[in-house]
Amino acid sequence: MASTAIVWFRRDLRSCDHPALHSACERFDRVIPLFILDERLLDGRFASGPRTAFMLESLRVLDARLADLGGRLFVRRGRPEEVLPQLAGETGAEAVFWTSDVSPFALARDRAVTEALGEAGVEAVPCPGNYCADVSVPRTKKGKPLTVFTPFWKVQRELERRPVLPAPAAVAVPEDLDPGEIPEGPALADELPQPWCIPGETEARRALDEWIDGPVDAYGNRHDDLTGGTSGLSAWIRWGCISPREVEQRAMDRGGKGAHAFVRQLAWRDFYAHVLLMFPDNIELEYQPRFRDLEWDTDADLLESWQQGVTGYPLVDAGMRQLLATGWMHNRARMVVGSFLTKDLHLDWREGELWFERMLLDAEPAQNNGNWQWIASTGVDPAPYFRRIFNPMLQQERFDPGGEYIRHWVPELAGVPEKRLTEPWKMTPEEQEEAGCVIGTDYPAPVVDHAVERKVTMERYRAVSPPKD
Repeated sequence: MASTAIVWFRRDLRSCDHPALHSACERFDRVIPLFILDERLLDGRFASGPRTAFMLESLRVLDARLADLGGRLFVRRGRPEEVLPQLAGETGAEAVFWTSDVSPFALARDRAVTEALGEAGVEAVPCPGNYCADVSVPRTKKGKPLTVFTPFWKVQRELERRPVLPAPAAVAVPEDLDPGEIPEGPALADELPQPWCIPGETEARRALDEWIDGPVDAYGNRHDDLTGGTSGLSAWIRWGCISPREVEQRAMDRGGKGAHAFVRQLAWRDFYAHVLLMFPDNIELEYQPRFRDLEWDTDADLLESWQQGVTGYPLVDAGMRQLLATGWMHNRARMVVGSFLTKDLHLDWREGELWFERMLLDAEPAQNNGNWQWIASTGVDPAPYFRRIFNPMLQQERFDPGGEYIRHWVPELAGVPEKRLTEPWKMTPEEQEEAGCVIGTDYPAPVVDHAVERKVTMERYRAVSPPKD
């Protein structure tokens, strides 16, 4: 009798460099590639129309990739701890393989699945594949988890790496098994006016080839350039359409300062996965207890002005509008808009985390939470809070000196002269008329005064974290 295993896909929607799929195909005669539509994720705390649409299209691409190998993707709906034992019983599957993850939800779900499979006499086989290295391993010399990036990077880069795996030569699936159906979700174009990238492994691999073939060489010098310089691979990495381990290896093989800087940046993703794995309470609470009493304002109008990109600060508005249109935002802009929400508007970082989880195609719990706590100065890798109060005007001058990014995403400012573009509210009435941009009518006046709010932030943070004598 032919032996059978299930490969449970989650956010690893690819055929290449997929340890779980590779191992199952090596050990068993037949493999059932399976995706489970879990309503707890589709409609849960971090539900996202754009990201769901991206996922569904990536599933269709995966189905086509598996078909090229002689297989296909099977789809079921329900709770994994119920679906997997039931399907194993129907098909005689002896094992279930999957790619392990780090979020509290994923860990609890996988424990429940492992227990249910054990009761059914089915082997549970978690595998690597979501990160460059094993994020559970790094420790300080005293054996403690690492909470500052640079020491983590020094440990992580020396860890043993698994080999990058090819796609299986063939995927043999059982005959006459109901494949289920990938639902018709909202078209990506309906969710995002200008979607950042085309979902799925095929396009992801093309983009990776293009990035490694040359642009990565300039990464060290250009990664903060708001009009370019980054790989743009983050949504595909988040959904596992390409493996972060393969991305890392391809960059290392390319070599050079740009590739080295890029590999180091990839390690931040491993770092935040390590942090969330070691400190799961971070998903809801500030890592630094002293900041759990920090005073936050509640202002629905200010929050909406931030979400919609109508704060009157050009760089903040450009970043937020890029997010609304594409489901992506340049990392430098993410830092600026995050600082503005938490330290100019004094709104809870969790509001920003929730909005990014709703809108970003690349949002994932560990990285999104880590980045928001970083910019709010409440998380790991601490720096004095006053060093992370970003001045949006100075940031704009430095990283969009010609105004190309601003004029693209905030077209109301297209006619504003460069010398006024960082602070358009300082234009005289005559200048406003000449630029075709009347402040308060064509473009909003600033919703707050950065200089004033910076002082408020200093007072609030100092109140819960007074300077040491």
